[in-house]
Amino acid sequence: MAGHSELITTAELADILTRPELRLFDCTTYLEPAPASSGVPYIVVSGRQTFEAGHIPGANFLDLQAEFSDPRTELRFMMPPTAQLEAAFGRHGISAGSRVVLYSIGTAMWATRFWWMLHSLGFDGAAVLDGGIDKWTAEGRDIETGLAGGYPQATFSARPKDGMFVGKHDVLAATTERDTVIVNALGPQFYKGLEPSRYGRPGRIPGSVSVPAATLIDPKGKTFVPLAEAEATFAAQGISKDKRVIAYCGGGISATIDLFQLHRLGYDNLTLYDGSMGEWAKDPALPIETG
Repeated sequence: MAGHSELITTAELADILTRPELRLFDCTTYLEPAPASSGVPYIVVSGRQTFEAGHIPGANFLDLQAEFSDPRTELRFMMPPTAQLEAAFGRHGISAGSRVVLYSIGTAMWATRFWWMLHSLGFDGAAVLDGGIDKWTAEGRDIETGLAGGYPQATFSARPKDGMFVGKHDVLAATTERDTVIVNALGPQFYKGLEPSRYGRPGRIPGSVSVPAATLIDPKGKTFVPLAEAEATFAAQGISKDKRVIAYCGGGISATIDLFQLHRLGYDNLTLYDGSMGEWAKDPALPIETG
């Protein structure tokens, strides 16, 4: 259902909580430290347990790694084949007439990742809950416990958009393109390569600029910063609407916060480097920059 904002407030959600077309989902995933000898950057833990401990009434749960990621690669959270996504979103009751609201615990990035995936599939009826369940509970609103109830199965028909995801060879070529800005959404210490990276070689893709996802979220309320503030942050890094933007992070998750804000600002030439540093840092054939 088009015609509503991609960002929904807790008050607005409360008003539509009993609507039959609403499909409300907790999208939380946790990343736990991996043993140093494991060769993987982190251990992926589903947020299902915390969902069952407390969720917004009527919500269901989406498991990003288990259902909505490509199982054929060692990289986590990679966009899977369209048919897999059509089946998975359909199982969760999403169809063309659904009003989807996405939230996560502690950070918006798991919700914005699902928003980006749905957006790339041509589905424009999804919104992210501003402040997530953190804001919802801080306001003293009702919480439900227990297993997900499940929505009636539906038919989800994708209309994939071109150019929403790019691979490492496209990104390498883009490092010399004047009409493209490559945006790193990680924190400044990782952007500069000042700390060891769990992804491999420390540093960044050459020529990329720094817009940490954390700077686009208010740390207290977990809400998105005002659009005027976000626009100034992007402009300060030379990001403008006449340029293509490639966003990346560690695993293609936090970069979707940048892409979400850019989309809300009216930028339309946006793409995600899905492999991000999880792929780039481990490939010695790819250049890396520090400092």
